[in-house]
Amino acid sequence: MDILVIGTGYVGLVTGTCFAEMGHHVICLDINKEKIAALNAGHIPIYEPGLEEMVRRNTKANRLRFTTDYASAVKSSLACFITVDTPSCPDGNADLSFVKNVASAIAEHMDEYKVIVNKSTVPLGTVQIVTETISTVLKKRNCSTGFSVVSNPEFLKEGNAVNDFMKPDRVVIGSYDPQAIAIMKEIYSPFMLNHDRLIILDPPSAEMTKYAANAMLAMRISFMNELAGLCELIGADINMVRKGIGADQRIGYSFLYAGPGFGGSCFPKDVRALAAQAANHGYDMPLVKAISVVNTRQKSVLANKIFRYFSEKQGVAHSVIAILGLSFKPDTDDVRESAALTLIEQLLEVGATLRLYDPAAMDNAKKVVPDSPHIHWCENELDAAQGADAIVLVTEWKQFRFLDFKQILSAMRGPAFFDGRNQYNPSDMAKKGFDYISIGRSSVFSNAISDGETTNGTAQYQEAYERDYTLSP
Repeated sequence: MDILVIGTGYVGLVTGTCFAEMGHHVICLDINKEKIAALNAGHIPIYEPGLEEMVRRNTKANRLRFTTDYASAVKSSLACFITVDTPSCPDGNADLSFVKNVASAIAEHMDEYKVIVNKSTVPLGTVQIVTETISTVLKKRNCSTGFSVVSNPEFLKEGNAVNDFMKPDRVVIGSYDPQAIAIMKEIYSPFMLNHDRLIILDPPSAEMTKYAANAMLAMRISFMNELAGLCELIGADINMVRKGIGADQRIGYSFLYAGPGFGGSCFPKDVRALAAQAANHGYDMPLVKAISVVNTRQKSVLANKIFRYFSEKQGVAHSVIAILGLSFKPDTDDVRESAALTLIEQLLEVGATLRLYDPAAMDNAKKVVPDSPHIHWCENELDAAQGADAIVLVTEWKQFRFLDFKQILSAMRGPAFFDGRNQYNPSDMAKKGFDYISIGRSSVFSNAISDGETTNGTAQYQEAYERDYTLSP
């Protein structure tokens, strides 16, 4: 089938490429001429495992093309997928201006039946808004061609997006139109050979499904982060708690990791948008709003731990801090709302010197981290550790799982290791010579291990909890 995908960001580029991989003929369109020129030259603007090879393969096979020309792209395509950004407005609502602009552009050039597919994350009622936008343009053109607008939310995890698209656990279609539903079934039929995962809903329910899914996952993360603070207060281990509750089949283990707070392009924005949509209808959602409150607080926990540790030493202003991981999660170069960026801002405010490293997100981080003589961009983990008083693990890239700790410690000036992802065993790290501070677990210090001690004690838990979870840096 002839498919047009408008927008070549994470969702659009993955969507178009994976459709081409399954034999469809796909045009990816973007108004950014530099981005399209780069794609036509074989340069992929994002880091996503497996995507670059797939783009090149399908481009070579002439199943995948890139253009800025709306006229020819719309005319030659039956289905037009909208995959543009829907950023947050100041009040938390999703900004639909890009979606409306795309809908108008499609309507300007269509002269026969089209299926227009909302794949962008959009609030309830957007199918109707897009329908009205297209109808208005067609009326001005005195064009009476038919069309149908469908909701088809994406469920792609950055870092695993290609696999998620090629092997979906569900494909949600929101439409009342049998003709449009039949076309969507045909488009997705290659992905349904082993098992029919297509779910047909009404448009409002399809639109709500996307927000509900992201809010549910974000809520699990915030719950574990909130629980981590209590674990530190009473001396429990959040990793062990995770094992205990995750074994319950009703709960499971996914998205139950404590950490420095979630980020990215979806969870923070979608949680805000869901709460804003409820407010627009006079409906209060305290649980949804609490997700963001907890997450905002969590993004100060690592900084507060660092401040507390160095307050008894030379102070943070005279310290060198190495940060490992700048992207909001591993296997992506996306730094949007990353916990690392928040930590960098908090540490720079008090004059710390920072040594930064990420396997893939350095270029994107350099675009948003302010120029400062206190910032040093490093080539690898060992380079980041040179002369550092502390290392902070913020993003759990696989290559950080088995670091050469002996070499790293010898390169450091101090022994502190702040583990924002609970990747390592506390007592093992202390035996290696580190003062090890993590999330939702007891801190362990190298000198305490030598004295036969492994934990802090209840009074110190109380002090740590009050400082780390209630104070701003």
